[in-house]
Amino acid sequence: MSGTPMTDAAGNEFNPSASFSPEEGRRDVSLVFIGDSFVAGIGDEKALGWTGRVLARTTLGDAVLAHYNLGLRGETSGGVSQRWQSEGTLRFQDSTERRLVVQVGHADVAAGTSIARHRLNLANVLDEAASQGVGTFVVGPPPTADADTNDALRQLVDAQRDVCDRRGVPFVDTFTPLVGHDQWEADIAASIDGVHPGQAGYGLIAWLVLHHGWGDWLA
Repeated sequence: MSGTPMTDAAGNEFNPSASFSPEEGRRDVSLVFIGDSFVAGIGDEKALGWTGRVLARTTLGDAVLAHYNLGLRGETSGGVSQRWQSEGTLRFQDSTERRLVVQVGHADVAAGTSIARHRLNLANVLDEAASQGVGTFVVGPPPTADADTNDALRQLVDAQRDVCDRRGVPFVDTFTPLVGHDQWEADIAASIDGVHPGQAGYGLIAWLVLHHGWGDWLA
């Protein structure tokens, strides 16, 4: 899965991720979603979030698919980097194809995590996964109703995109398309906390994921 070490803009070596090639024979896929409250689908009365909506529209032919939602309220990139292996390993056992989907960002902004530290945490997850033959997919954080938070999220999203691009990992920007989006803003305005959307908002995130590389990544 990993290739020849390369060097990023800061002079740090990393192993770029190659396209994931499942083993021959029947596909037995373990798909792990890990990240924050948006992964957990908080605020959705239907309890589907974006992950449930994406899975409902995902078809893998005769493959066996096991999916696990490890979303955690308040989770940071540091938290994901610490627990993805211990929790993921339990769910990857006995599968011939291992996939990891990551979404973090809001808790890092709230905690004051620096962009450099966030980049490092995300890079560590992607590099460790690549070295273990785990295919990765990253979904960026969506905007909120708070302008200052959005300014911080915009920088964080740019950093995530760069980390993923350097490693050939698919990245879905949910922030840029949803900033100023009427339906998204209406859903956030109607929410309790001004952060987590309802059914319409999670539907928008799911649409972005489904139409920006999801099918090709799982093919």
